[in-house]
Amino acid sequence: MSFQAYLDTIKSKTGLGPADLRALSETKGFTTDRRLTPNTKAADVIAWLKADYGLGHGHCMAVFALLKGSKKEGDA
Repeated sequence: MSFQAYLDTIKSKTGLGPADLRALSETKGFTTDRRLTPNTKAADVIAWLKADYGLGHGHCMAVFALLKGSKKEGDA
């Protein structure tokens, strides 16, 4: 599955796109100015997305990669 396919599936399941996920991560304190805070770990983001949106581990890791900046929309 491509990275974009993960994002598309997340959008269809939750209604949240990348911009929405970034904004929500700011309100949760996981990011500041679109960058992960030093204390934010993948496990924190995974727990949040599983609890609030019922996402699976792979989809949660895709969001973490998005927030981390290692992947972006449109990546294969």
